[in-house]
Amino acid sequence: MSEGFIRPEAKVLPKESLVPAENLIAPPPNRFTHETVARTPFSYAGARGGALGEGTGDGSLAEGTKVVLLRSDDDGRAGVVDGSGLYVLVPASSLRPLVT
Repeated sequence: MSEGFIRPEAKVLPKESLVPAENLIAPPPNRFTHETVARTPFSYAGARGGALGEGTGDGSLAEGTKVVLLRSDDDGRAGVVDGSGLYVLVPASSLRPLVT
């Protein structure tokens, strides 16, 4: 058995892998209104058009992620912020109100 760690080769990620500064809210919320019902794709910007579906968007939130619902659009998308302060658009159908 060898000692130490096997590390992957270091590399610089492309610019598109960074979270846009306008999508980070500081300080993040400490009270939540909704949670995701399944792994939920999200988008940073609403200008792309179309519905968010499986395998689309800029990333995804895990099932059960607690969020604050900030707005709900007529096109079925909702603006939310998670516990880390990430502001994104998700399908409104993927949210469930928290019981208070």
